[in-house]
Amino acid sequence: MDRNGHPPHDVAEVPYRSSAGAPPGAEVLDFPGLLARARGHGVDPYAPKRPAFHELIAVRSGTLRCSVDFTEHELTAGSWLWVRPGQISEYRSGLTGAEGTVVLFQPGFLSPATVEAARVDQHEWREPLTPVGPDGEAVRRVLDLLVSEYRQLAGLPLEMHIEVVRHLLAVLVLRLAHLHGDRSGAEAGSEAFRRFQRAVERDFAYSHRVEDYAAGLGYSVRTLTRACRAAAGCGAKRFIDDRVLLEAKRLLVHTDLSSTAVAERLGFPGATVFTKFFRRRAGETPASFRVRARGGSER
Repeated sequence: MDRNGHPPHDVAEVPYRSSAGAPPGAEVLDFPGLLARARGHGVDPYAPKRPAFHELIAVRSGTLRCSVDFTEHELTAGSWLWVRPGQISEYRSGLTGAEGTVVLFQPGFLSPATVEAARVDQHEWREPLTPVGPDGEAVRRVLDLLVSEYRQLAGLPLEMHIEVVRHLLAVLVLRLAHLHGDRSGAEAGSEAFRRFQRAVERDFAYSHRVEDYAAGLGYSVRTLTRACRAAAGCGAKRFIDDRVLLEAKRLLVHTDLSSTAVAERLGFPGATVFTKFFRRRAGETPASFRVRARGGSER
């Protein structure tokens, strides 16, 4: 919703655009810098947005409230939140009420080895991460070094500067991924699960059948189901349906598309089938969910 309480016609899709004078691929900003960047690109910093890039938020002091895909978060000193490309996020409190750093970077900026090891392309964080003790100090030191090196753009040739930023960011996300794994006790999952997850993210609007993914990936349905249960705690069909349901909620809340149009966009044969799916999974009809999620009034 916008600040007047009205839902937008569609949530803003925000591509990555480098700011004037910034090196390509990544930017390291304090909160006032993030505000200036947003306004310089004509983006409302407080409106719901769907960025096509990673947004890694670290709060040093104060409190910052954010929403990511219908989950409210309150970030305090030492908290980290990782917003992945395609997620719908919104700052719920003023960026001037806290101090911190935001690292923006494009998919593909980090090396494939870092992406794999740090699970950069997997939407794993459901809650903020607040490392403490030596772990907290370690990630703060890396962040401080990243901020310092990023600001010294003129100190190195551009290609070297970009590589320094890339390597320091890799250290940061690897440490954070390790801490997240330690906290949750979850492993990255098998290669079968990782391939399945990527395929679902790419094709969930075209197929809702485990059999289709199994055939495309060269696995049996049983293998995908076991891999999914081990890594995500649910069966493969539930994993697909969860992704479809999330996208349905995004479209119902952040666009004015009809249920028929949402059904079509998500690969359902018609609104009736979509409504049955949504009621079974969410416990209410799409129309009821839209009204409730928008604050109890429909335009």
